[in-house]
Amino acid sequence: MKIGFFDSGIGGLTVLSEALKRLPNHEYLYYADTDHAPYGPKPKEEVREYVFKAIEFLVNEGAQIIVIACNTATSIAVSELRQKYSIPIIGMEPAVKPAIESVENSTKRVLVTATPLTLKEEKLKQLIQRLDKHHQTDLLPLPDLVSFAESYEFSDEAILPYLKQCLQSFDISEYGAVVLGCTHFPLFAHHFEKIFSSEVRLIDGSSGTVSHLEKLILAQKVEPCFNASLTFYRSSKKLESSQEIEPFTKILKQLKAI
Repeated sequence: MKIGFFDSGIGGLTVLSEALKRLPNHEYLYYADTDHAPYGPKPKEEVREYVFKAIEFLVNEGAQIIVIACNTATSIAVSELRQKYSIPIIGMEPAVKPAIESVENSTKRVLVTATPLTLKEEKLKQLIQRLDKHHQTDLLPLPDLVSFAESYEFSDEAILPYLKQCLQSFDISEYGAVVLGCTHFPLFAHHFEKIFSSEVRLIDGSSGTVSHLEKLILAQKVEPCFNASLTFYRSSKKLESSQEIEPFTKILKQLKAI
């Protein structure tokens, strides 16, 4: 089966890595819209246009299922995309449910981190309102983490001061779970671990998203593909040379997916 993955940049590789580990025998197309990243600070209508263009591209490339491995893109466009296309389109949302469940029987709180656009969307507000019965959730936009990731900047010297500055108005001892609500954010998990107690759970939506993908594939009774492949695109341009592809494969190796 040909499966399309889409993100504004390299963040979706955190979801793709989970798919490659659990569902290796497929043809994967990975589209990174790096010409327009980051999405988080941009106007909603502008981002919607980029998302529709990317999904149309993947459909034209033969994708039979598409995973929108981007919380921001999902929040503003997934409903309309499902109306437009007949193929399954899987979206992502910050993993609020497992985070709230993890603190249910305690006085601890949940910190939901994401891009500004994701946090503003009604979709997330309704999700939290439905699940957070005891008002244990706080929100924190971390837009610069996307920019850091797209610049391949993962040094402690750059990331830790930024996180500490953003968290300075929070009492981090209050939290039992932190939601990494942007697919770029798991790339900084070890930085969060250096700030929060080891008892704090870092939760992202990759596993649940890939479980959904797996169920769809099983439902369609797809035969294993013996020509498994992985093709990368940067904003509609297919990457051919090893030099172009290397930044993507480097991240996947770090995530132990290849």
